[in-house]
Amino acid sequence: MALDRRHLHHAVGALLAAALLLSAAVLPGATAQEQTEDESEFSYVPGSPNGPERWGELNPSWATCSKGRSQSPISLFTDRATPVFSLGHLDYSYRPTNASVVNRGHDIQLRFHSDAGKLVINGTAYYLKQLHWHTPSEHAVGVRRYDMEVHLVHLDAEGKIAVVGVLYEKIFRPAPDPFLKRLEPAIRRVRGMRGKEEPVGVVDPNGATAMGSVYYRYMGSLTTPPCTEGVVWTVFKACRRVTGNQLELLKDAVDDGYEKNARPLQDVNGRDISVFLPQRAVYVE
Repeated sequence: MALDRRHLHHAVGALLAAALLLSAAVLPGATAQEQTEDESEFSYVPGSPNGPERWGELNPSWATCSKGRSQSPISLFTDRATPVFSLGHLDYSYRPTNASVVNRGHDIQLRFHSDAGKLVINGTAYYLKQLHWHTPSEHAVGVRRYDMEVHLVHLDAEGKIAVVGVLYEKIFRPAPDPFLKRLEPAIRRVRGMRGKEEPVGVVDPNGATAMGSVYYRYMGSLTTPPCTEGVVWTVFKACRRVTGNQLELLKDAVDDGYEKNARPLQDVNGRDISVFLPQRAVYVE
């Protein structure tokens, strides 16, 4: 019976997504952020009619998914990146604020309702709006894609986007990620219910940040349609730890077919990739 209810929610969600697709085509002023949050008629299944290699054909406003030259995610190699010591330690100041867990069908999002703090890059302040998870990780470090990746999504005053990616590695001992542990009851309550939002009270975003200091910086795109370019990406090299049960909870909560919601790796196309190495340390993959 639980499976039937999930299929029913999936069918209803598909109809709602089709309506949203039509409205996005009629209203060209809709922002990339709005489309990314609301559009779920794309899939991650290779070779399917709406799979990753065909995203750019599903909607005229998604053409960048196929034609863009600065797409994300990518593979990140320390020995191929340019060490830029002047990048400095990542300049962020997050603060606890009220939030909700939202089932967007294709992923689980934590949405902040007021000022959750900011990230400063080259003097520009980008304000934290939401975070969400992908399984497995979207970016690769060296040749390895990890078990999960969280994206902390920020907007500046002009609506430009900066995303911080933090990788997760699965562990086999009972030591759950404390940030996810805090959200587990709400994630269970939105399971299989696209569009369902569950308030979780005050949440401290600092709990989702990376453990280390080494990070990569490059210009890329959103990893879901409309694949908007001009996104400032920061991806940490160090991993957080997550249990198998926590991974399965996130996979089970989304719509059927979205358990693996990581976009395939994209071509670098000669882009500059920088890496911040504290004290000019040498790292090898």
